[in-house]
Amino acid sequence: MADKPTNIPTQDTTTQPKEQFVIQHIYVKDVSFETPNTPQIFRETWKPQLQVEMTSEANPLDEGVYEVVLNTTCTVAVEEKTAFLVEVHQAGIFTIAGFDADRQSFLINTTCLHILFPYTRATISNLVLNGGFHPLLLPQPNFEAMYAQRLQQAKAAAKKASLN
Repeated sequence: MADKPTNIPTQDTTTQPKEQFVIQHIYVKDVSFETPNTPQIFRETWKPQLQVEMTSEANPLDEGVYEVVLNTTCTVAVEEKTAFLVEVHQAGIFTIAGFDADRQSFLINTTCLHILFPYTRATISNLVLNGGFHPLLLPQPNFEAMYAQRLQQAKAAAKKASLN
């Protein structure tokens, strides 16, 4: 019986995928924890008021490589006295290549932040717990809505500027 040649499809492994999204590294870039009114704050009736501020930034490092930083500041006050203030700058290095500009911007401003946020939440919770307070577990933000709002504000500002 003669061997029949088989046609096995081969993949060209020399070409890279057109679109790439890769997490290269995740790290804490900066962290701060302050308790300006301790130990007196521990004697107060605990009715905390939480204020959370989040911003992000993206810095190109190389062709298609970005450092994305999620900056989170949480301030907890009891009767107008600051119980604690915690600030975390959680960063990651991401390869984001081969996407059109809109999709790339969306990935940087939503997907990267979704990846960084659990690390931010854990760092904040641990810092607050180690500071002698109950852990602070931040809810998951809606980064898509925040991004859409920023785009709307930018469009409105551009429209206003073009009218002047």
